[in-house]
Amino acid sequence: MKPGLFYLFPNENFLDLNPYQCGYADNIAGASFGPCTRNHYLFHYVISGSGRLAADDENGVEHNFHIHSGQGFMIFPFQVTTYYTGKEHPWEYVWIEFDGVYAASIVEKAGLSIASPIYKPSDKVIANTLMETLMDMARECDRTPYYKISKLYLFADCLIRAAGNTYAALHSDGSLSDYYLQTAFLYIEKNFMNDISVKSIAARCNIHRNQLLKLFKERIGQGPQEYLIKYRMSRAAQLLLTTQLAIGEIAAAVGYANQLHFSRAFKNVYGRSPKYFREEKQV
Repeated sequence: MKPGLFYLFPNENFLDLNPYQCGYADNIAGASFGPCTRNHYLFHYVISGSGRLAADDENGVEHNFHIHSGQGFMIFPFQVTTYYTGKEHPWEYVWIEFDGVYAASIVEKAGLSIASPIYKPSDKVIANTLMETLMDMARECDRTPYYKISKLYLFADCLIRAAGNTYAALHSDGSLSDYYLQTAFLYIEKNFMNDISVKSIAARCNIHRNQLLKLFKERIGQGPQEYLIKYRMSRAAQLLLTTQLAIGEIAAAVGYANQLHFSRAFKNVYGRSPKYFREEKQV
């Protein structure tokens, strides 16, 4: 892969939409990435060239999709994928990894699904704005997270409108469900380093544990325990990349008294040990 751009967002824990990383790459012939899974939505927009996406469906059956310039593809959380650049015309693309309470709604409104992950914008002008927005996010490394999150919302708007789908407001409806969910998120953010549980999160929201489980599954597609673990691991990843703390110290900082248990949890989320993750990212 030729030199490109990469930006890893600081973990500000935005709730409605949360960016994780973005970047730009100009691939060489024969380059590939995978097979692997992600914990969040990962969107690529192909600027030039072509390539192929090999992606498992909900039953674990692999399907192949060919993508060319002016198109994009969405990788879904926990989906096994591999993507390959074209041999004659290697692709150049820009990408964004994101999640949040409204991420699934945005992806759905853009007409994308595991069965149909290829993005074929009908409005080239808006699609070009989408591409420029992602490039801006990747290269403006000195801007605040709030500037970056504003660009993520612009990306979401372009993603939906360029697809030709009717735009719908994506704001909270002020329901109790939104209140409970955001209360849970805030409680986890403030207490992830402590010995908290699904029961204590539900108690903070003043709802039954089963109601909390149902709410998380319906709104973000995962349970509160899974969300807590991933939140802890995302904070651990940040410490691995930005400090010289020992692995055991990082484990304790994110709520793990046992370093072995922490390392296992980290590998389950990121696919590699904390030690290898740090070494790989610092190369």
